[in-house]
Amino acid sequence: MYEQALLPVQDGMHFGEVKEVLEHVFAPANVASYLRRLTSANLRARDFEGAMRRGLLGTSIGQAYSFLGDSDRGQVRELYLSLVERVVPELRAKYLKAYAYY
Repeated sequence: MYEQALLPVQDGMHFGEVKEVLEHVFAPANVASYLRRLTSANLRARDFEGAMRRGLLGTSIGQAYSFLGDSDRGQVRELYLSLVERVVPELRAKYLKAYAYY
């Protein structure tokens, strides 16, 4: 069975900032709004960097993300994808355009 390796975070301060923003965006009260903005921008739910560049994840995340090293950036992308997959099925069906693979 696959087990993800645990890598230590190199830049805890900036990683924490990014993680906090992502957890806020994917909070049950906020996730529908985020998916609506993704759909309006014609972006896919799994396109983390596209959403970040367009400012859909907020303004502070881009700068904090830019300070992270490659290992930490990879962990942020993994965190984002895991949050995308945890969205309740009802919202995933409602925003199918964001979740569909084209």
